[in-house]
Amino acid sequence: MSESPKPVKKVPIHLQSAQNRVYIRNGEIVNHDRSFKADVYIEDGVIKFVGPASEITIPGGVRTVDATGKLILPGGIDPHTHMQRPVGDTVAVDDFYRGTKAAVAGGTTMIIDCVLPKKHESLVEAYDKWRSWADPKVCCDYGLHVGITWWSKSVSEEVAILCKELGVNSLKMYMADKGVYMLNDSELLDVLEKIRSLNGVAMVHAENGDIIAKNTRNLLAEGIRGPEAHELSRQEEVEAEAVFRACTLAHQMKTPLYVAGVTSKSSAEILGRARRSGYCVFGETLARSIGLSMNGVRKSERIYFIASPPIRMSPETPRQLMKSLAYDDLQVTGSDNCTFNKGQKESGSGDFTKIPNGVNGAEDRMSLMWEKGVHQGLLDPCRFVAVTSTNAAKIFNIYPQKGRIAIGSDADLVIWNPQATRTISKATHHHACDYNIFEGMTVHGVPECVLVRGRVCAENGVVRVAEGFGRFIPMAVRPPFVYDIIEGKVQPTEEPPQEEYTNGGMSKKFAELDIQIPAHEPISAMLAGNLPMPGEGSICSTPSNRGRVDGKRDLQESSFSISEELDNSGVRSSIKVKNPPGGKSSGFW
Repeated sequence: MSESPKPVKKVPIHLQSAQNRVYIRNGEIVNHDRSFKADVYIEDGVIKFVGPASEITIPGGVRTVDATGKLILPGGIDPHTHMQRPVGDTVAVDDFYRGTKAAVAGGTTMIIDCVLPKKHESLVEAYDKWRSWADPKVCCDYGLHVGITWWSKSVSEEVAILCKELGVNSLKMYMADKGVYMLNDSELLDVLEKIRSLNGVAMVHAENGDIIAKNTRNLLAEGIRGPEAHELSRQEEVEAEAVFRACTLAHQMKTPLYVAGVTSKSSAEILGRARRSGYCVFGETLARSIGLSMNGVRKSERIYFIASPPIRMSPETPRQLMKSLAYDDLQVTGSDNCTFNKGQKESGSGDFTKIPNGVNGAEDRMSLMWEKGVHQGLLDPCRFVAVTSTNAAKIFNIYPQKGRIAIGSDADLVIWNPQATRTISKATHHHACDYNIFEGMTVHGVPECVLVRGRVCAENGVVRVAEGFGRFIPMAVRPPFVYDIIEGKVQPTEEPPQEEYTNGGMSKKFAELDIQIPAHEPISAMLAGNLPMPGEGSICSTPSNRGRVDGKRDLQESSFSISEELDNSGVRSSIKVKNPPGGKSSGFW
C-alpha cells in the first residue's frame, strides 16, 4: 500500500511592495556547485524564494517570466574594468554609464573598477574622484580596487583607511609601466606585508617592467615603431617571469595574491603549479585572450587591438587558457574593458608607445566564455558560472550577496538561452567606441533577460537601464574563501558535490528541458573522464569529478618551463626537490 503524499506547506508571498516583484518559472537554475529545476520569486531587489512551484503562492500583480527551456544564472561579475580611465592626454570613451550599460546588455550585473592614482597623488582623494565619476552614472552595482602606484608612509596609512573605512579590500600593484605605475621588488614586499596585516587581497599586473623598458628603447632605436613592436617589447616570457616572481614574493609575505590579466599558457601553468604547491594564488584571464589571437588580425588593423598584456599571436592560446580555467589553474575571467575610438588609437601610429592601451570586452565576455567554453566542450555550465561570477564574488568577499541564486541574495539574474546565437558587431553593441575587436564573430549563448537587483534591465535585445541605479558595494576585508585557507584554519573549500553529469544526469536533464548544448566533445563524456583533477594541495573553487583532457599531458607530469618557446609539450620526468641547493624550500619547484 503506497504512502499518502505529504501535505505541501506553501510559502505565502505578502503584498508588501508594489515594485520589483518578479516571478521566474520553469527554468533550470545553475549555480557554481549544482543545477536544478526551480522557480524564483523576487521582491524589492532580493530573492525571496527558490523552489518548486507547488511550494509557493504568488499574489496578483506580479510580473511572471517564463524561462521554459532556458537557464537561470547568477548575474556576471566583471572584476577587471577601467571605465572612464584617463590615459595620458585622452580618456577611455566608455564612461561609467556607457560601460555598465554595455555590461548589463551582455549579462554582467556588477563590475569592479580600478582606481589609479597618479604618482604622489593621495589614494583617498583618487578614490573619492572615482566615486564621484561612478555614483551618478552606474547602471549596475560596482566595487573598487585601488592601485598602489607609489609607496611611502602616507600611502601606507591611506591603505589602512581604504580597507577599514571605505569598503576596499583589494589593492593592485603594477610590475610594469616603469616610471608611471611600476613598483620595484622592495616596494612590492612592503606593500604585500601591509596588505597581509590588514587581511586584504593583493593584486598584480604581472609583466617585467625593466625588460619592457629595455626592449622598447632597442626597438625604437632600430626604427621598429609600428603596432607590431608592442608584443615584441613584452613577449610571453616577460609576463611569465613576473607571474613567477609575484607568486614568490607574495608567498614570502604570506599574502593572498590575485594575478590579473593572464594572457599566456606559460603564465597559467606557473599559477597552476603554485596552487598545487599550496600557494594562495588566484588567476584571472581576459575576454580578449579567450576570444581571439592576433594571428587572425590583419596587420593594418592591429593598432586597434593593442592592450597590455597583449593579445597573443598563437592561435592555440585561447583554447589553452580555457583549458586552464577548466583545470582550475585559473579561476576568474574579466574584461579589462578600456575602450578608445579609432582616432585615439591612431594617434600612436608612428610610435607604438603612444597607442592608448585597451579594448572592449564587458558586453561580450559572458557570450565569449559560453562559446569558447561550454559550446566547445571544455566547461560545464556550473564551471561557467564559477569563472564568470561566483569565484570573483568569493575572492572579493561579496558572496553570497552576489554570485549565487539563493534566498536572501541580491536578485542579479540572467535568463540564458544556450541555443540562441548572435553576431557581435559595432553596429549593435552598447559601447561608446566605434569598433569591436570581436566584429563578425557568431556566439552561442545569449542573455535573453537580465535583472539587476530585481529590475528587468535587458530583455530580448532591448536594454532599458537607469543612469545612477547602481550602488557602490563595499567589499570587506578577510574574505573567508581566501583567509580560512591562508591561515590554515580549513582545508580547501568543501562544498556540496555536483550532480553526476553523466548521460543520465546533465544530458538527460537538459533534454527534458529541450535544452541542447552543442559541443565538439559531448559534455557528459568530458566530465566522465576528459579533464584533470586539480593536484594535491590545490585550492579548488569548484569541486568536480574531472579526469584528463584526451590526448593532452597532465600538467603535474611536466617539468617547469617559464617560456612556451622552451616547452615542446612532451611528457618529461618529474623530480620533486626537497632539499635543493641552498637549503630546504617550500616553493613550487
